[in-house]
Amino acid sequence: MQLTPEHDTLRDTLKRFIDKEVNPCVDEWEKAEIFPAHQVFKRLGELGFLGLTKPVENGGSGLDYSYGAVMAEALAHMNCGGIPMAIGVQTDMATPALAHRGSKELRDEFLAPAISGDYVACLGVSEVGSGSDVASVKTTARKVDGDYVINGGKMWTTNGTQADFCCVLANTSEGSSHRNKSLIVVPMKTKGVKVARKLEKMGMHSSDTAQIHFDDVRVPQRYRIGEEGMGFIYQMEQFQIERLWGALNSAGMARRAIDTTIAYTRDRQAFGRSILDNQWVHYKLAELQTEVACLKAICWQGVEEVVAGTDATRTATMAKLKAGRVIREVADGCLQFWGGMGYMDESPISRIFRDGRLTSIGGGADEVMLQILAKFMGTFPAPNAV
Repeated sequence: MQLTPEHDTLRDTLKRFIDKEVNPCVDEWEKAEIFPAHQVFKRLGELGFLGLTKPVENGGSGLDYSYGAVMAEALAHMNCGGIPMAIGVQTDMATPALAHRGSKELRDEFLAPAISGDYVACLGVSEVGSGSDVASVKTTARKVDGDYVINGGKMWTTNGTQADFCCVLANTSEGSSHRNKSLIVVPMKTKGVKVARKLEKMGMHSSDTAQIHFDDVRVPQRYRIGEEGMGFIYQMEQFQIERLWGALNSAGMARRAIDTTIAYTRDRQAFGRSILDNQWVHYKLAELQTEVACLKAICWQGVEEVVAGTDATRTATMAKLKAGRVIREVADGCLQFWGGMGYMDESPISRIFRDGRLTSIGGGADEVMLQILAKFMGTFPAPNAV
């Protein structure tokens, strides 16, 4: 895809914002294991970054997905993975179905303030025992008069302790697990919504992650996104964008790992010369850079498919799978060249190593990506499989 000066301006503006208002605070927010989402999102909203691809009538810019893709890559300029992930949840995971399928009233009430940065959004899909297996979620939403009464809980909910609303996937009827679910907007201050705990994670420390309980939570049926029973389908559509976002951001993070390692190994001395002067080091970094370039190529193939309005499921799945493998290889390979400093929490490569590991899990584990791709190949389930 041929990018334009407008894409370049967007990237440069976002990086300047990051350098001025985010990166100076990242270490503090990492130690606190939370960042001020409302403060950061409000500034992003003022700059127009939370609604690049969203409808103009709700305060968005109405641009095609290539602009969102540039943003996903540029967010990797942040010196952590947690804050970009939190932003990605707001723009590409919790709100696409709301933007494309929600009623005008629902978009006015929830999407518009999410675009302006006045509301923080989270996505309630994963549950204890139902992570990548979305069809097996147990949360229910029972019709009572003109309302839904929701019971159950969600796990690993990014932005969960600070969110103003949650897009919840719940079972609204009996029957097929692919046709009995609906997406429902739930304001987090509704009676019966409880943040059970803030979760401690291996990485992504600056992003708050919550376990949420719903105990007879009552919301109007008009808070349902789109048609009843179509929630699983809407979530699968949303996954195309979520997985592309994760792959694009991981590619940017991998590139930052390589650039940071080049700078460090150029300055670090051992046995009378810089670490970078060893042939193995610069050859290995060149090989890793090639892997990142291959990842970016498949990511942008997916972006082109989304922009063209074609089904990007297969390409987005490949990109997500490849991204998880590449960021792990790059982070591990680069960390080795930092020696003892690479093992310290304070080093940037250590943070990338921890943060990047989530790519192979979040938004569908590698094994699920392989299963999806095998179905496209016509080899799953295998004949006579036991």
